[in-house]
Amino acid sequence: MMTLTIAGGIATLTLSHPPVNAISDAFITRFNAVLDDLDKRSDWKILHLRSDQKVFCAGADLKEVGARFNASDSCKLTHRFVVRLQQLFDRIERLPQVTLAEIGGAAMGGGLELALACDLRIIALDAKLGLPEARLGLIPGAGGTQRLTRLCGRPTASRLIFGAETIAGADALWLGIVQWAVAADEVATFAAEIAEKIASLSAAALRACKSCIAAACESGGTGFLAEIEETRRLSTNPETRARVSAFLAGQR
Repeated sequence: MMTLTIAGGIATLTLSHPPVNAISDAFITRFNAVLDDLDKRSDWKILHLRSDQKVFCAGADLKEVGARFNASDSCKLTHRFVVRLQQLFDRIERLPQVTLAEIGGAAMGGGLELALACDLRIIALDAKLGLPEARLGLIPGAGGTQRLTRLCGRPTASRLIFGAETIAGADALWLGIVQWAVAADEVATFAAEIAEKIASLSAAALRACKSCIAAACESGGTGFLAEIEETRRLSTNPETRARVSAFLAGQR
């Protein structure tokens, strides 16, 4: 269903659930187990999420959707599934390490919501993405209405969600949904290069940067105080001091 490898400070999680990496109860359980394993390790700085299928992730498993819809306790089962999915994506978003989604193929519904929970997104120019739930009388309830609005603003989120619109990678870049859009045959290499570049940086600095960026999205203006506190902590960090000393020595 998914495999994890760790090397060079990069934790690469490859979705491998043919044919479309559908999100099922088992998918959520397995993903949480992977995160549990990662929580116990300190040898990674970035989580690189990718797929070995033609799509990144096509969203909820339709067989399970049908079973829940036709069950006598449909409302209870649906509520439970959405809560579990929201909790998983919230957990991904709150990871102190950097997260990168490599979208080489379609990311629809819950698949896009999964990518939105990551810090960084790279997409193939011809890959499709969208939140089509309104066509079924539903909402993108695994964080889609919230994260897309925070990321792109209300006008763009309204356009995509109200219109159940599917767009290509080039438009996703233009609308600010992803940070990079490249040719399909370049996505894997480009994503690996980004991951390697980030993994070469200080783990403590990356964590501090992510914490301060998150604070910028909160009310109360606490982000500036967070910057002061994180700068204080980093000033005594051995790796930071070694990196600064090496930099200053090179300037002489």
